[in-house]
Formats: sequence, C-alpha cells, structure tokens
Amino acid sequence: MNNNTSRDVLIFGGAGFIGSNLAHWFLTQTKAKVHIFDNLSRRGSQHNLKWLQQAELASKRLKVTIADIRDCKSVDKAVCSANEIYHFAAQTAVTTSVTDPRLDFEVNAGGTFNILDAARRSDKKPFLLFTSTNKVYGDLCQGTSPRNGKRYSCPSDSGISETQPLDFYSPYGCSKGAADQYVRDFGRIYDLPVVVFRMSCIAGPRQFGNEDQGWVAHFLYSALQRTPITIYGDGRQIRDVLCVTDLVRAMLAVRQNISITAGEVYNVGGGIKNITSLLELIEMIQRVTGFQLEYQRATVRPGDQLVYISDYSKLTKHTGWKPQTDVEQTVKMLLQFWQENHHLIEAAPVLTPRLNVEMQLERAS
Repeated sequence: MNNNTSRDVLIFGGAGFIGSNLAHWFLTQTKAKVHIFDNLSRRGSQHNLKWLQQAELASKRLKVTIADIRDCKSVDKAVCSANEIYHFAAQTAVTTSVTDPRLDFEVNAGGTFNILDAARRSDKKPFLLFTSTNKVYGDLCQGTSPRNGKRYSCPSDSGISETQPLDFYSPYGCSKGAADQYVRDFGRIYDLPVVVFRMSCIAGPRQFGNEDQGWVAHFLYSALQRTPITIYGDGRQIRDVLCVTDLVRAMLAVRQNISITAGEVYNVGGGIKNITSLLELIEMIQRVTGFQLEYQRATVRPGDQLVYISDYSKLTKHTGWKPQTDVEQTVKMLLQFWQENHHLIEAAPVLTPRLNVEMQLERAS
C-alpha cells in the first residue's frame, strides 16, 4: 500500500469507536492527510477526538469537521478533496430505529446518499468503504434453533455468506440495507471503487459501549462498575466477535487489493472460531475480571437475531485476511482500555446530534 502524502483520507464518523481506531492507524503508520467528519453525538466521541489530536501533534496532518452527514453542503465540502472515504457515520441501534424510524432513515439512508452523491461528482473518483450490518439478513428464520447448553446451536459449519438473501426486517435493517444497495449501485453506475462490509459484532479499545450498541463493552464495563444489566431473551443468543484491530486490518486489505475488491460486498466478523453467547460472555468476564455481572431478563427485542455467525471466506479468498485476535483477548484489551480510561467511560455523556452546524479545526499543513 502506498503510504505517501498523496493519500487524502476522509472518515465519516471518525471520532467514533471504529473511525478513531482507523484514523489513529493512518496518523501513526502513514503520511496520509486525515480528515475526520463527525457530529460528536456518540458517547465518548469527544474523548476519542482528543486522543487523535494528541497523536498527530508532530505531524500536523489532522483536520476535523464537526458536522452532520444530513447536511449535504458540509458533506460536499468535505468530499471534494478526498481520494479515500471511509463511511462509519450512522444511527446504530435497532431499538432507536423502532421508536424513531424517520431519524434512522434520514441518517442511514439519506446521509449515505449525500456522501455518494458528492463522491460521484468528485473528479477524484474516490475509493469508498461503507460499513453495513448483519441486520440486512433479517432474523434468518432461526428462531427455533435447538438449545445446546448455554448457547443456541449453529445451523452450519461456516456461518452466513454473502449469498444469503436479504430480509431487512427492522427499520434499522431497512435503512442500512438501502444504503448498502445504494453504495453498490453507485459504484456500478458511476464507476466508483466501492466496498461494502456487512459486519457482525465488533469490540475493542476506544469503545464506549451501551445497552443498544457495543454489547461486549457494555457487559464488561457494567461488571467492573457493579451495575446490573438487562438480557433480552434467554441469553443463549450467539454472535461472532471481531476485534477492532482485526477490522482495521480488513479495511486496509480491501484498499490494498482494490483491483479485486472494488464493487464487492463482504461479510466481516470473527467467524466460527470466535462465537460467544451472552451467557458465555458473562462467564468469561467473571473469569477475566473476578467480578460477577448481575443481570435480569426481559422479552426479546424486535429485530434481534438468535444466531448470527459470519462466513468471511470470500474476504480471505480475495485478500488473504483472517482474524488474529480471539474473544478472550479482545475482552482483555477492553479491560486494559477501561483500566486506563475508566474515569472517561464513567463520565462520558450522551450528546445531542447537531444538524447544520459546522466547525473547522484545521491542523493540516
């Protein structure tokens, strides 16, 4: 991969969990210019932004725009100079999509359209990576999966591949699914090098998890703070967990192999070797931390999948990428992050999204 200063990287949602990890890699491992576009509405995003600003003090290559992807003028201005775009800005909670489907649609579908429309008008023909979700596959008709100890049984030996039919199911699935399809078709119609990641559960450092998003971090932090949680369903639901450092490697891999990956969709997750149920994660947290996590049960939330495991073999075939970090290692990395930053995690407020407000904090030379 070319690490010279000709790379002009724009990260929508760059102060969030995934975006800040990718931005930090670019700032510390390359000479690329990095432009973060974020409305700072996500819990902990201000702390992630300060972390990134400290990382780039010597290089002077970081530019920050505080704005919302629903503001097309701000998006146009940001996109015009970029030759690489990473789009992580989103409304991420199924529960929020059910209670406020208009907000969910305007952010996920409308915001993504704004980015794509700006990209197709750019003379740079930028590379664009979009993070979609496993929720585009619906509940997968696995509601009757037989129970096996503390987890539901996995119906296959490899997980869900990209050939799985789409079934958006929830408003969140619909908005992300619409954006997912828009990205693919804009790539075809306007000759843009785009890649879609349909992601499973991502966890790791810089994650300020809560009940609706970032459940691995939420479980761990709740145990460390002696705060009871609610489990929706019987706790036997299973997911494959991918460490954020492995996700960053996957993003770099598709960019490096763009002649093969352009226009493709990839299921990205920890895969069959990194499965955990809610109950199993609770036991793992107790083993790693020595703290018991107290919980109560409630009915299953709409749109939840009892079983989801990624089949990432297509991504491996095209790039050679595979996960390197297992679930327990990921939990230990989260524990270290909490130990070093628990005062920020405990105090991090939930901010209100801002629309049509833009502030430039430029440190780019």
